[in-house]
Amino acid sequence: MSMNIYDVVIIGAGPVGLATALGLRQRGIENILVLDQTRAFRKVGQTVDLLANGLKAIRYIDSNAYEAIKRNFLSSQNPTSKPSPVWVYKDLQGNNVYSTPLGFDYWFEKYGEGRVSLAWYDLQTTLRQLLPEDIVIINNRCVNIQEDSNCVRIDCVSDASVNINPYAYWEEDNLEAPSQQFERKSYQAKLLVAADGINSTVRKVIYKDTENSTFAQPEYSGFSAIFCLENTDIPNQLETELEVKYFREGFVLSMGNDTVDSRLMFFRRGKGQVGYMLHAAVPLEVLNNTSGSSLVEIAYHKLEKAGFPSELKQLVRLSPATKIQKRPYYIHHATASKWSKGRTVLVGDAAHGMPPFMAQGANQGFEDALAITTQITNIAQNNHWDNMPAITQCFEIYEKYRRPFMEYIQQATLTRFPQTSEQLSQEYSQKVYCRNLDSAIGIML
Repeated sequence: MSMNIYDVVIIGAGPVGLATALGLRQRGIENILVLDQTRAFRKVGQTVDLLANGLKAIRYIDSNAYEAIKRNFLSSQNPTSKPSPVWVYKDLQGNNVYSTPLGFDYWFEKYGEGRVSLAWYDLQTTLRQLLPEDIVIINNRCVNIQEDSNCVRIDCVSDASVNINPYAYWEEDNLEAPSQQFERKSYQAKLLVAADGINSTVRKVIYKDTENSTFAQPEYSGFSAIFCLENTDIPNQLETELEVKYFREGFVLSMGNDTVDSRLMFFRRGKGQVGYMLHAAVPLEVLNNTSGSSLVEIAYHKLEKAGFPSELKQLVRLSPATKIQKRPYYIHHATASKWSKGRTVLVGDAAHGMPPFMAQGANQGFEDALAITTQITNIAQNNHWDNMPAITQCFEIYEKYRRPFMEYIQQATLTRFPQTSEQLSQEYSQKVYCRNLDSAIGIML
């Protein structure tokens, strides 16, 4: 067991965990550690949209992180005189419901902060490189936590045969064949922040044998994605129809309405290439037992039942069976359970994971990181590391501040009401993107 007692240990070296670490260090709390089960940092994950509220949060967390993220994004953009790409939302009759320009400058002018899209790995790397190398420790999978009298013990296992440099710019050999020899390690901390994702080990441990035990595991949301990111088998006539009817108006389009449980997003990936993603209510057992051409048929019949235009049904039916994919979406309902126990607190998806329909996962995670670093700073400044009533109160303030807003975000995510009219879209945008985080921090203090 490591004899050092850290002020804070963070489980999870994703963007939310790393942002929390950066926020703590910015506020003078440097005796911290970030643990992650990955055996190497590799290019995994999808594209992450950081919207105005998420960028505002990261700017408050650490201005250097904000500048690095913005610089990374802007350097990847090709200078062009073309107008900003637009995301168009249509009803099933093809009428425009509303449209959203995707450019950084448009968002900055309208909401007081921009909008960036980065690969998950690039975002993780950008944040990780701002931390000292010895703070982020990989190949440590948390298997249990135990509260002691003056700290919390974190028990981990690691593959003893592997010694990986987490800052290498290359992939190690044999990463997919871990040894069966495991080394056990334990760490101690005054506080534990769990940022280990929707399938959080820490969440399962703190909810075990409590009134919240039924909420330990993520729950199927009822919605899934069926998608084909690259369909090149498109006849010229269909390609022309799609171009004339849809892609002249926007780079990305979504179609659906508030009376159906299916929404189709489709996008152009280049000449003769169109991708799509269908979000639909599909029973989990059906989804788990379906693949290939059968999955294509499920998607097609969902569109047919909802009354989607024929050219979009044709696009889906042409999906190569080898390229169509599926993804069930899970959720931790924000209304269901406490986000802390003793010296341990949940943040991000570990607390309130949800489907990505409103692109708020990482953004709300950054808002959590800002809120929890504010509360932990209170604990540190008052030297309340061993004052359990004060720790409990700080975690309750964090939860009291964040929970109502997360309930609103999850409602918007599951019902997608902001996508049903221009007015509802504007009301949602005002409430989410235009918030003044100065006043929010003041409330938490």
